[in-house]
Amino acid sequence: MSGEEPEVEDPELEAPEPDAPVDEDEAVERAQLFGVWDVSDIEYADPSTKRYITVTPVAHTMGRHASKQFKKSEISIVERLVNRLMQTEENTGHKQKAMRIVRDAFDIVHERTEENPVQVLVRAVENSGPREETVRLKYGGISVPKAVDVSPQRRVDQALGFIAKGTYSASHKTTTTAAEALAQQLIGAANYNLQTYAISQKEELERVAAAAR
Repeated sequence: MSGEEPEVEDPELEAPEPDAPVDEDEAVERAQLFGVWDVSDIEYADPSTKRYITVTPVAHTMGRHASKQFKKSEISIVERLVNRLMQTEENTGHKQKAMRIVRDAFDIVHERTEENPVQVLVRAVENSGPREETVRLKYGGISVPKAVDVSPQRRVDQALGFIAKGTYSASHKTTTTAAEALAQQLIGAANYNLQTYAISQKEELERVAAAAR
């Protein structure tokens, strides 16, 4: 036997280099809504509602906000729209169905406007939120309407409600699909079309409030 010792390779030279750490914030920025739509460059025209219109690539948070007051303003405006669409007899509890409606509507919006549908949604919500509404005050048994300003958070809530209700009324018992009706509502509201249900409801509330000043 030879007295020479066998050569031992240096493990540090053979070990593979570790993968570079992944920045979670950067990964979220690169993520896309429904795997298609970029949400990193959304523009806001109304500074008052900007804080309450959150845009993220996540469209389903599994109800984590449900037990926390005002937490809804921190989830994506897209998920809030999906939740609003679920508040009907046909869609109650069917979140995947409502998400499919929104996803198909976004495809229609992009096909017709050549814009990012998330940007169209943000503009539609900004345009559909009423700035004034009326409350009833009682003076010695007499009920008197009084105009009041609407908070930005309530404006966003009402805008989403108008869009969802307009979608339901346009698609219920008609040949128009829910996705088609939603796309029409978003495009009309984004363009401030007075024939759109959401815009007409906003104008009506503000008209009544102006008369009650």
